[in-house]
Amino acid sequence: MDLDRTIQTREPWATTSDAVLAELGGSEAGLTAAEASGRLALHGRNVLTPPKPAPWWKRVLLQFKDVLIYVLLASALLKAIIGDWVDFAVILAVAIINAVIGLVQEGRAEQALNAIRGMLSTQAHVMRAGVWIEADAAELVPGDVVRVRAGDRVPADLRLLDAANLQVDESALTGEAEPATKFVEAVAPGAELGDRTSMMFSGTLVAAGTGRGVVVATGENTEIGHIQTLVSEVETVETPLAIALARFGRLIAWTIVAMTVVMTAIGFFWHGFGLQEVVSAAIGFAVAAIPEGLPALVTITLALGVQQMARRNAITRRLPAVEALGSVTVICSDKTGTLTKNEMTARSVRTAAREYDVVGTGYEPVGAIMRAGAPAAASANPDLLALAEAVAVCNDARVVGAEGDWRIIGAPTEGALAVLGLKAEVDAGAWRREAEVPFDSETKYMAVLARGGAGEAYVFLKGAPDRVLPRASTQTQPDGSSAPIDLEHWQRQISELGQRGLRVLAAARRRAAPAQSALSHDDLTGGFEFIGVVGIVDPPRPEAINAIATSHRAGVAVKMITGDHPDTALSIAREMGITSGADAGQRVLTGAELEAMSDDELRAMAADVDVYARTSPEHKIRIVSALQHEGEVVAMTGDGVNDAPALTQADVGVAMGLKGTEATKEAADLVLTDDNFATIERAVEEGRRIYSNIRKSILFLLPTNGAQALVILIAVLVGATQLPLEPVQVLWINMATSVTLSLSLAGAGAEPGLMDQPPRGKNAPLLDARMGVRIGVVSLLIGAATLFTFYFEIGYGETLAQSQTTAVTTLALCQLAYLFSCRFLDQSSLTLAVFRGNRVIYISAGALIVLQLAFVYLPFMHDWFGSGPIDWHQWGLSALLAIVIFLLAEVNKRLTRSIGDQGVQR
Repeated sequence: MDLDRTIQTREPWATTSDAVLAELGGSEAGLTAAEASGRLALHGRNVLTPPKPAPWWKRVLLQFKDVLIYVLLASALLKAIIGDWVDFAVILAVAIINAVIGLVQEGRAEQALNAIRGMLSTQAHVMRAGVWIEADAAELVPGDVVRVRAGDRVPADLRLLDAANLQVDESALTGEAEPATKFVEAVAPGAELGDRTSMMFSGTLVAAGTGRGVVVATGENTEIGHIQTLVSEVETVETPLAIALARFGRLIAWTIVAMTVVMTAIGFFWHGFGLQEVVSAAIGFAVAAIPEGLPALVTITLALGVQQMARRNAITRRLPAVEALGSVTVICSDKTGTLTKNEMTARSVRTAAREYDVVGTGYEPVGAIMRAGAPAAASANPDLLALAEAVAVCNDARVVGAEGDWRIIGAPTEGALAVLGLKAEVDAGAWRREAEVPFDSETKYMAVLARGGAGEAYVFLKGAPDRVLPRASTQTQPDGSSAPIDLEHWQRQISELGQRGLRVLAAARRRAAPAQSALSHDDLTGGFEFIGVVGIVDPPRPEAINAIATSHRAGVAVKMITGDHPDTALSIAREMGITSGADAGQRVLTGAELEAMSDDELRAMAADVDVYARTSPEHKIRIVSALQHEGEVVAMTGDGVNDAPALTQADVGVAMGLKGTEATKEAADLVLTDDNFATIERAVEEGRRIYSNIRKSILFLLPTNGAQALVILIAVLVGATQLPLEPVQVLWINMATSVTLSLSLAGAGAEPGLMDQPPRGKNAPLLDARMGVRIGVVSLLIGAATLFTFYFEIGYGETLAQSQTTAVTTLALCQLAYLFSCRFLDQSSLTLAVFRGNRVIYISAGALIVLQLAFVYLPFMHDWFGSGPIDWHQWGLSALLAIVIFLLAEVNKRLTRSIGDQGVQR
């Protein structure tokens, strides 16, 4: 059996380091060059190999596997049949451009894998035959002994052999903000990724200390390699719009084919038309009925939405993602750096008799310290001053920056305490540190010997409460005096802060002898005065709290999926409004509990659980899949490489642009340039606006084609030998309206109350029953108006060219009037508001009038399209009919409001 797989099966984190080393056939002196070479041949290089790409020809052909593209190609073929080579070339170019865009965007998953591969270390310090050398990390093999230090990227999965104050930033894998402290001792079998403290994982970063470990997995067998496999195996989920458009395109295509066959049969067999007449009528009908501008219209609407989102700090990597966001029903969000600031902050201070609340979040040293709702100056509260001095002086972190761009140099927890000292107006620089005992992961405390400006000398002790409390015999009173320690009081305080999800640190002090100049662990065994404890948390983003409330109002559930501890996750979730104490769905589901569930069990409760803690990449995929199985449209946010597989699985993957890894950005559909959860809520609103505009555009576009097709269909059915519209005239009106009127609704603003409506159903049709009735009625109205003008003009004695030109003009003006009715989907357009808020309509209307004037009066247009000049009374008749069409369309809108709108119901 493969050595890598053997070790993974035996859980090296739960096995002693000596046993792991022995099982791998290694030693403290490392492998010899010959041994390493043999194992390299057996296990392969320590790299993540890319999957074999599909052949280029197959990728090209797949871009045309779309019903709407079939419609485009059919339109181009029909235009070629009637000899309109200009339009043939234009439509074919649109299909080719769509294919090129698809090919470019198709590389998204491959780029995600490349980004993950780029996270691997390129160099490693490895022991070979008893000598430390620097080698290419790609040459590492199981059994190699490797050492790391602060700043190094871990080159492979390692089982620790020894560690000194070793802390590793594993946030990219686990999602936890705090660096993980590492130990040599084995942990329990079955431990989750974040609890495997005896392991270091490939691609993570050493934050502090040094360590030495034996390689247990390389390349694709590492945890990060496993994530690559998950990303490559995840199937892309079609967006609701893509599903709806495909269904809609098929319906249009089969309807056109069926009607063309029926019309041809009636004309040929019933009315005895000649073959040329029947073919001409059939082509005219098909060209009139096919909405060749629909794919371009949808693409342009989405593209305008992409531009709008970019102005709102969201970069769209895939066009349909913008619309898909508008249909999401669940947002699954990582906690660290997404819902929270990823900046540890002191939130609460507890002393012997007082409780202080700390205002302000992050590393910006702005905010007051409050007691009982009022500001509490440290100078007036000796207990607060003593604690603030202790944690500020016994501290290796520094706060640097300027307004709006504050950061810390050092560990995040120490940074939070340094900021607390600044808020308390403590001048840590006034103390001279003469000696120190640095923090160690085994002792869990730090101590310094420092002298103040007045000559006073203290030993300050800071660390885990269970390590500081036993060394204290007294406690600091509110007035700064000392009294015997109340251990029960402090246990209650520590427990309460822990239940709130806060990380608790304790501080103590002891006066130093005047002559003392050194400090060791032996000096820290007892005699300390316990000052108090500080509760620290990675604070929620304030704007995210409002965004979550808005999402809930819009019917969108928000779920937290994190690698953090359950208590911390639940506390943050309650504070942000994701869940509350009264919610039935408040309970946390841990990774271990999820692991024990079947897929059916998870699906049954996925919607009711708001917080998932201690999760792995596989768990996140299972959660997203379970929600999707229950009909939810899921958006998944994240910033670590551990989020990449789930982002790929989700309907919409959303990555953080500032703190996110490149792997996550490449796997995502949407990248937030401000790492702000509130931007997701705005993106949902934008997606809903875009979908609404697409529906408006289709609602406008289809009666155009419907009316034209009906004109030709009715003429054939009644046996008319003169068609009211020639195929080239149909092409003209389609072109004139598609380049003008059809685009004017694409960038329309959101209608009021858009975010007060529930999400539409995942399988909701693009056009509901109400819209179908409106399209049918308006098609009949415009078709009837066109036929009326044609036969009225023929009866009035006008020429065929003038009668057809009047019919085309009626079509154009009726569509212009109907455009204003489409400004609002459900609200009445009989209001002055219909004339405001979209100046593009007037530009489009002006362009249409200019084009129609050219069609009517330019001699070369008469030659090309068979048109002729018309008088003012014919313009007046067309304009009057257009006004009537607008009013009747509004009556129809009013009457159809009672029809149930399935598209907005879940």
